[in-house]
Amino acid sequence: MTKWWKFVGACLMAGGVLAPVEPMAAEQPAKVFFGAAKLPAATAARSYGFYSKGCFSGGVAIATDGPTWQAMRLSRNRRWGHPAMINLIEKLSRDATADGWPGLLLGDISQPRGGPMLSGHASHQIGLDADIWLTPMPDHKLTYAERENMSAVSMIKKGGLTVDDRLWTPAHAALIRRAAKYPEVERIFVHPGIKKKLCETAKGDRSWLAKVRPFWGHDYHFHVRIGCQPGSQGCKEQDPIPKGDGCDKLDWWFTEEPWRPATGPQKPKARDVMTMASLPKACRDVLAAPSPASEAAVTVGVGGSAVAAVAPEPEPASEPTVDTAAAPIAANAYAETPAIGVPLPKPRPGG
Repeated sequence: MTKWWKFVGACLMAGGVLAPVEPMAAEQPAKVFFGAAKLPAATAARSYGFYSKGCFSGGVAIATDGPTWQAMRLSRNRRWGHPAMINLIEKLSRDATADGWPGLLLGDISQPRGGPMLSGHASHQIGLDADIWLTPMPDHKLTYAERENMSAVSMIKKGGLTVDDRLWTPAHAALIRRAAKYPEVERIFVHPGIKKKLCETAKGDRSWLAKVRPFWGHDYHFHVRIGCQPGSQGCKEQDPIPKGDGCDKLDWWFTEEPWRPATGPQKPKARDVMTMASLPKACRDVLAAPSPASEAAVTVGVGGSAVAAVAPEPEPASEPTVDTAAAPIAANAYAETPAIGVPLPKPRPGG
């Protein structure tokens, strides 16, 4: 194990992927290594492990700006995802304009190679999760400082558990409904108060409500999750969604129990104690894999599928990795992202 880590450390540092980390040992938190990766693994697009315990290769980054989206918190370098996830974000941003939504503000997707993050999420590790702000995109291009400091707006009444009707609009509901109706979407996480509001106001076909799951937080944004993609044999599927729309199982969330402050010694967050030894073995290869020629080469803009530029890989040609039926897309350069590994400010709402 020690020899392997020395080899990986030498490869990564020589390739400019990771900042020097000593000692490079399997017992160190995996977030140190994955949080330092600036570029994805230039191999086939694959997810390994589970949403909260894994990594991915062949990632692409969504451009910081599109006609119907703007990416936030650029310093975190979390605009990366499996090509299928990036495709879906682009599609949602375009389709939602028909519902009166002016464009998406994008929160965290994943780190370049996934894995546990330096701060924040437990999930978002295999490139198949994305956070979408519930604040509509403004009518001007945000500055770098605005993207770092602007807070998303909570949809929940201050000190309460239900939606603030002064802020919630039919367009918010339509945006979530559209995302939930995509067949590739398996889960959408929202604050329980938002789920309650959707249950009270949804008309006609309500089958999409089953995918909308109540969870702590998610009052400033909603979390979109897609399923394991073709070619990702090492990806662990979620349990099927229970039958029904879930509206009859919300009562617990509006009792004191789920919101009662924790007492006594608390377990450390799994993100902070997760080691490389606890991740799928393939994640070591993901860290050691070569990087693409540049960030721009794997940045996705507008008008087609997110197809990563990857290095040749000796694998069966018949094994699919991602649906590339749509027209290929040209890579787009964008402003340089600050180095990863430097201390970040305290996470702000909406991240």
